[in-house]
Amino acid sequence: MLSGDIPPNQTIYIKNLNEKVKKEELKRSLYALFSQYGRILDVVALKTTKLRGQAWVVFSEVTAASTAVRQMQSFPFYDKPLRIQYAKTKSDCVAKADGSFVPREKKKRKEEKAAEKRRKAEETQQSGVASNGQSFQSNGGPSVSQTSNQGKPQEAATPNNILFIQNLPFETTSAMLQILFREYPGFKEVRMIEAKPGIAFVEFEDDMQSSIAMQSLQGFKITPQYPMAITYAKK
Repeated sequence: MLSGDIPPNQTIYIKNLNEKVKKEELKRSLYALFSQYGRILDVVALKTTKLRGQAWVVFSEVTAASTAVRQMQSFPFYDKPLRIQYAKTKSDCVAKADGSFVPREKKKRKEEKAAEKRRKAEETQQSGVASNGQSFQSNGGPSVSQTSNQGKPQEAATPNNILFIQNLPFETTSAMLQILFREYPGFKEVRMIEAKPGIAFVEFEDDMQSSIAMQSLQGFKITPQYPMAITYAKK
């Protein structure tokens, strides 16, 4: 077994990842894939020469990490089978939580710079929302009109083999949705609308199979702020 003598812990180490996938897309896809097993505290993926093709996923519970190791071993992810084991060292976020974290000054400075960059980006985004009421919707967020109409498609559409997915974060890709929905029998394809970020259509063989997927993934969060809203597509 890949885990060897490493004791079970909250952090799993993943290797044999496709090195062609961009870092941010890789992190989002790993979050989407593994969050079905429990709450994720952090996903770490670096593109340095030594760490390419590797990542760490930190769960809030050891049991969730253990299930992920068992269930996702050799799972085909971006055309390569995952190789998973428990991490040898404690992750920083876990160390911080239990009080054993020892800060490294160089890393601390980098984290502060990254936090400042994120803060400025968030301020810019918020100012854009304030000046343009439609900008939130274009970023995949639940605008007022979208949120208020979420119930209507489900009321109007009869059960069928195509699902309509709303409230997806802007960065959601077709590959990320395929990873989630192909776990259910009858999956055929994902169709995203480039002109309308935040929505997608997922097709199954029949309405029974689409119903199972809808019930299982209703409210699933690709990112913490965006629970999926799934209804049957209108025909």
